[in-house]
Amino acid sequence: MIDYEILSVNTDSNTVDCLKFGSGERAFVIIPGLSVKSVLLSASAVVNAYGEFAKDYTCYLFDRPKDMPYGTTVADIAEETAKAMAKLGISDADVFGTSQGGMIAQVIAIEHPELVRKLALGSSAARLHDYALEATANWRALAEQGRAEDLCRDFVNRVYSKPFAEKYGNMLVRLMRDCTEEELSRFATCSHASDGFDITNELTKIKCPVFVIGADNDRVLTGEASREIADILQCEIYMYGEPYGHAVYDEAPDYRQKLLNFYGKEGA
Repeated sequence: MIDYEILSVNTDSNTVDCLKFGSGERAFVIIPGLSVKSVLLSASAVVNAYGEFAKDYTCYLFDRPKDMPYGTTVADIAEETAKAMAKLGISDADVFGTSQGGMIAQVIAIEHPELVRKLALGSSAARLHDYALEATANWRALAEQGRAEDLCRDFVNRVYSKPFAEKYGNMLVRLMRDCTEEELSRFATCSHASDGFDITNELTKIKCPVFVIGADNDRVLTGEASREIADILQCEIYMYGEPYGHAVYDEAPDYRQKLLNFYGKEGA
C-alpha cells in the first residue's frame, strides 16, 4: 500500500484539507465532484485507484474548503483551492477535475494559469443546462429535508451506470445514508454553488492543453456539456458509450490510462 497523509492547508482566509501521496517530481492535482460525504473518508481507495500516478507524481486530492456559508460559488471554491495549491508550492501541475470539480478546475486554469500545465475534465460542464439544474436542485431539496437515504439512492442511480448501480447501489447507499445534519447542509451548499455557473464566454482564456472525457449517457450534466467544452476550445475529446454514465471516471478500466497518455504528451 502506498503511504499517504491528510493535510490541512491554511489559506489565510479558509482551511482546505487534501490527500497527498506519491513522491514524483511533477504535481498531479485531483479536484473531485459533489459527494454526500467527504472523499477524504475514502482516502485509501483513492490512493489505490491512482497508484500508477504515484510513480512519477506527487499527487494531491483537494476537498472543498472547510468554511462554506450558503451562497458560496464555484468561483469562491476555485479561489480557495488555488490558494491552497500555492501554499503547498504547487505550480505547473497536471490537473484532473471531475463534474463540479471540473468546473472549479476550469476557473483555476483561467484565473491562475501558472498553476496548471495540462487540464483534464471528466464529465464536467462550462455551464449548467436545465437537465443538470433539475438534478442538482432535487438533490439539494432532499438534503435540506434531511432525507438522507432518498438523496443517496437518487445520487447513486443518476451518477453510476445501470449495471454498476444494480450491482453495488444498495451497498453504496448503506455506506452513505448515515449522513449527519452537518454533512447534509454542506452537500446542499456545495450543490447550490453551481447554480448560475456559466463560463462559456471565458473558456478561450484557458491556454493550456485540455482533454475532455465524457459519456454520452451522462444523466447528471449530460454528454452535450462535455462536447460543448471541446467545441469551444477545439481540444481533444473522448466520449464513452454504453453502459457508462456520469461516473465513468470510476468505472471504465482504461480511464486512468487515458489520463496518463494525455499528460505524458509533450508539446501542444
